[in-house]
Amino acid sequence: MNRAPWEAFGPANPDPLNNQVLQLYDLTKDFSQSQDIAAQHQDKVRQMKQMFIDEAKKYQVFPLDASVAARIVAPRPNITAGRSEFVYTRPMTGLPQGDSPSILNSSYTITADITIPDGGAEGMILTSGGRFAGYGFYLLKGKPVFLWNLVDLKRIKWEAPDVLTPGKHIVEFDFKYDGLGVGTLAFNNMSGLGRSGTGTLKVDGKEVSTQKMEHTLPMILQWDESFDIGSDTLTGVNDEDYQPPFPLTAKLNKLTIKVDRPQLSEDDIKKLENAEATAVDGQPIHHLQGGPH
Repeated sequence: MNRAPWEAFGPANPDPLNNQVLQLYDLTKDFSQSQDIAAQHQDKVRQMKQMFIDEAKKYQVFPLDASVAARIVAPRPNITAGRSEFVYTRPMTGLPQGDSPSILNSSYTITADITIPDGGAEGMILTSGGRFAGYGFYLLKGKPVFLWNLVDLKRIKWEAPDVLTPGKHIVEFDFKYDGLGVGTLAFNNMSGLGRSGTGTLKVDGKEVSTQKMEHTLPMILQWDESFDIGSDTLTGVNDEDYQPPFPLTAKLNKLTIKVDRPQLSEDDIKKLENAEATAVDGQPIHHLQGGPH
């Protein structure tokens, strides 16, 4: 199917044949397939199309899905599948994006239990992604910072006003997501992705910075970067703040990531089903009970 590059990130095509225009060639006379004779033999095209459809149904080939966005965010087998809480007790670097906790399109809380030595500390607590997309949780000149890099177009930064004193501290970043999450993709609807949310940075239980993100990253972080704890192995999420590897000079006692992925309510599902049906035939569904939705 011919399409513009930006169309790859819209809803998947509901047509099981993906709007393919079928061609026909006589290979006994035209081995290079330079002469499309489908228009002259429409009955043969219909016959062969039906043969293909029958076989495709038989072997569960349908739908011929050329979507990009839905495939990028579709869950894949990995060590994080089905888990919502992750605990790390020592530095770790170089974990591939596909095997690291995904916090996109979700609410989440990242909590770091650290001990600051005499003389202060700096460095990367946790980062995923890099110069062109991702997040970093770090100590900058002794102050806790959480930063989101939105595809190098914008950076949103939460920063504590005070330097951490020597001793044990709990630094936390809590994010509340406003969207419905990736569950909307089951209804060929991307409305649950990349929505707004509010982030709060806390130090020892006290809120020190709160900001709302009007938009969040909807798909994936930078493919060629990694998930790192205790330093940043590749490019940094903010060159103005630090240069990799930016090792953490505080002692990391424990890092905990809790992910609260949105769950669709029955009302959400009804609305999405109605929207999906309308997109296919242009007519809204009228339920037998409760009137039109």
